[in-house]
Amino acid sequence: MQILVTGGLGYIGSHTCVELLNEGNDVIVVDNLSNSKIEAMDRIYQITNRKIKFYKEDILDKNALRNIFNENSIDSVIHFAGVKAVGESVENPLKYYENNVFGTVNLCEVMNEYNVKSIVFSSSATVYGIPDEVPIVESADCRPMNPYGRTKRMVEEILEDLFNADKSWNIKILRYFNPIGAHSSGLIGEDPNDIPNNLMPYITQVAIGKRNELNVFGDDYDTYDGTGVRDYIHVVDLAKGHVNAVKNKLSAGYYIYNLGTGIPYSVFDVINNFKKANNLEIPFKIVERRAGDIASYYGNPKKAFDELGWKAEKNLEDMCRDAWNWQKKNPKGY
Repeated sequence: MQILVTGGLGYIGSHTCVELLNEGNDVIVVDNLSNSKIEAMDRIYQITNRKIKFYKEDILDKNALRNIFNENSIDSVIHFAGVKAVGESVENPLKYYENNVFGTVNLCEVMNEYNVKSIVFSSSATVYGIPDEVPIVESADCRPMNPYGRTKRMVEEILEDLFNADKSWNIKILRYFNPIGAHSSGLIGEDPNDIPNNLMPYITQVAIGKRNELNVFGDDYDTYDGTGVRDYIHVVDLAKGHVNAVKNKLSAGYYIYNLGTGIPYSVFDVINNFKKANNLEIPFKIVERRAGDIASYYGNPKKAFDELGWKAEKNLEDMCRDAWNWQKKNPKGY
């Protein structure tokens, strides 16, 4: 198959390109490089010995998208392109609505013009907001708490409306939890532009000496060790979930899947597994809770196993080992 991957040089996108190429697909990437690095393209080639076709364009440019569809025989789209920092979305919501919502509408309009009606959308578990119960299932109410989560939920609803208007579409929504880790080669991984928003890159930057210590935001939550509990998933497992979604021959429809391990891990679990996997100490201090953080947030991934045949295979120690392997081989990122 010929697959268009929007945002394909980003953290999750680059790992997905590797898995798509390993499965024998032809991969076309469109990425504006606003939150990714062109070096990832060469790293993908080093891992797979196969080239991707790359367009440095923005999905807000509809004519650029038309050119891509004109020049290729695209079978399906995996849509990652968008902005993704929760804090920034609160400070600059219009940027998030423009990129995430308008960009997706542009993409779907051009797909419609070229009769390409298969899309896998990179959504997020943030669409659930504060859950009524855990583990979270796909039928749970969605009450996103910030502009980033609301843009993801809006796109889901737009795609559902699109399917209801035209039942020939095949739309799969993948809501994922907390991706961490890196490819085992250490050639591609998470390379945040600024201070990391997420726990694992913060830990690896402390380990490499880039930061003095890790801040643990609260140790008085109603959890088994007092720290926040999350569903961490290895990025390679997540990438394979996208491959399963795009190649799955489910009939036309609108489908939603959680992608996670379903296993709750605390902040201390992650720190301790990192220390064990890599024989390193991670200095940390307990600081005040962050506004909006909740005690426990993890999903039930059973539906993805039942319908897509997908299940996360890597454990927390694998995630910690591979994240550190990436960081020590790339101390300054790409």
